Amino acid sequence: MFNYSLDNKRYHTLNYHYKTLYGKKTFKVSLNGNFSCPNKINGNGCIFCSRLGSGDFAGNKEKDLITQFNEVKTIMEKKWPDSYYIGYFQANTNTYAPLSELKEKYETILNLPNVVGLNIATRSDAISSDCYDYLEELSKRTNLIVELGLQSIHEKTLKFINRGHDLKNFENAVKELQKRNIEVVVHIINGLPGETKDDMLETVKYLNNLNIDGIKIHMLHIIKDTDLADYYETNKFHILTKEEYIDIVINQLELLNPKIVIHRITGDPKKEDLIEPNWLLKKFCVLNDIDKEMVRRNTYQGAKTKR
Repeated sequence: MFNYSLDNKRYHTLNYHYKTLYGKKTFKVSLNGNFSCPNKINGNGCIFCSRLGSGDFAGNKEKDLITQFNEVKTIMEKKWPDSYYIGYFQANTNTYAPLSELKEKYETILNLPNVVGLNIATRSDAISSDCYDYLEELSKRTNLIVELGLQSIHEKTLKFINRGHDLKNFENAVKELQKRNIEVVVHIINGLPGETKDDMLETVKYLNNLNIDGIKIHMLHIIKDTDLADYYETNKFHILTKEEYIDIVINQLELLNPKIVIHRITGDPKKEDLIEPNWLLKKFCVLNDIDKEMVRRNTYQGAKTKR
């Protein structure tokens, strides 16, 4: 069995990470802090971003944070009554606000019973120096993870998706967070228009060399009412098949240090909003097929890394 898994997975699962770190079942509770995004303030945002700012499964921003949190907690407690929780500020850019507002929202969740950590999703170009200082102080009191969207290392792709920052900006943010001993999780997207399999593997090689703590691997999916949907309507670019995606993901896992935690390995769109690909709706089939193919190939995370 792979060293960093409690089941048949051949990669470093989040479940294993939480069980090892906390000793019992731990959940992330997705929250909507009603933050904005600098990329939307200055333009249309990333071409793939939904109306909810990549927070389709976060809480309802019309409700206060404690209400959002308790709604999820009530459901989880029915199956796992003795659990820990991590507040996950997911929707939009969760460091894009005055420091006083950030403190008020983060501390509100952190002070709730059985909350053992915070995950803060943000952009590399939206963390002020004061915010870095506060995050460093916060990381000494709780298990703090900062999630940075990158999507691709290729400048041509970053411009096409209207990312709003370059690779150097991202790299500087990672180094600043690591200098302060703050854990970093990075988001990437497979299947972006114009990218080859080699391009996607290069992105993972780069991140592996940055010594990040975790990664979220997404499959590009086209959502209604986005700039990407408009582009796809007139430019029917190739969308990865399930088999192509599985092959690429396995190759990426082989390139990653086994200590890097895999926080996500596929997308999770809402059926009513999805245009393509439909195979992504069967999330557990995709996960199971990745497992089976890794067994068939007799491979595992880190199989092609130098250790």
